[in-house]
Amino acid sequence: MALSATLPIQDSAASLFQASSMDVDEHCAALGRWRLSYDQISAGAFRGSFTQLSLPHVDVFREITSQQVRQYGQLGADSFGIGVPWDSGGELSCNGTRASGARVLASIDAEIDMCTPKAFELRGVVASTSLIAELAGRLNIELPRTAWHRLQVIEMAEAPVARLRAHLAAVQATIATAPETFDDPAVRQALEDALLVEIMDMLPTAHPSDPGRSAAARKRTVDRARELMHGSGDRSLSLLEVCKAVGASPRKLGYCFQEVLGTSPMHYWRAMRLNRVRRDLKRAVGASVYDIAVQHGFWHFSQFSLDYKRHFSEKPSETLRRAKRAA
Repeated sequence: MALSATLPIQDSAASLFQASSMDVDEHCAALGRWRLSYDQISAGAFRGSFTQLSLPHVDVFREITSQQVRQYGQLGADSFGIGVPWDSGGELSCNGTRASGARVLASIDAEIDMCTPKAFELRGVVASTSLIAELAGRLNIELPRTAWHRLQVIEMAEAPVARLRAHLAAVQATIATAPETFDDPAVRQALEDALLVEIMDMLPTAHPSDPGRSAAARKRTVDRARELMHGSGDRSLSLLEVCKAVGASPRKLGYCFQEVLGTSPMHYWRAMRLNRVRRDLKRAVGASVYDIAVQHGFWHFSQFSLDYKRHFSEKPSETLRRAKRAA
């Protein structure tokens, strides 16, 4: 069940949106104009929250997810994003590298595909690429072209990253204690200017984190395997077929997945198929749980039912019943 509220601040130049959910798809739907999809990788009840303060030219966000999640899609057309991992119990995986310390996520009109750990929090800023490009041009700052059209883990100077973190912390503290502060146009302008100053100060120091040649090779192996897993259409490939197609033994593929995504190929692939079953159950009309499970490669039905309940904390029949009641 999702719980959300859009709270208009006194004029149309800004708004505050807050949502919480116990379902990964409902959480994803609350992300607004972001065109992202989420798959729950780790097993257990999902809890997520999303807060976004929309200023005239900048959005400030905070996202919390309880389970390991694969996130993929786009922030939207003409979108520049800076994301800062926040006090997480683990590290996210993006293009074979991990974000920590003065490393941040940078997305400039980019496709997003990353795996976040359990109990993960991400805070950041989203603005239009055209605004960032215009400011960079006026200030004679060269944008990191290697991050264009591709989500990257970027290393930057520690000082501006620390200052951006301080601003983001102050925004969330104000939202929690005195959100009416943002009713004042002068406050909004000052905050927006401060955020953009830090971004402009960070960009000249930015360079992509280099995972090394061996890490890049592992990333290519994982990318090819995931491409086969996700692009198999209505027929579910077996893990053996994936290994044969990428030319890697199960042991080698397992090592690559663990290094790049922090999980095993078997667990990842089973999680992907369970997410597909769940989505099909939510929109099922007349189909049985058994038929949908078999379609996605689950031949041992009792084991499937156990895996499904362990993964989503409910039986597949409960998902189907709730979908029928909502129809």
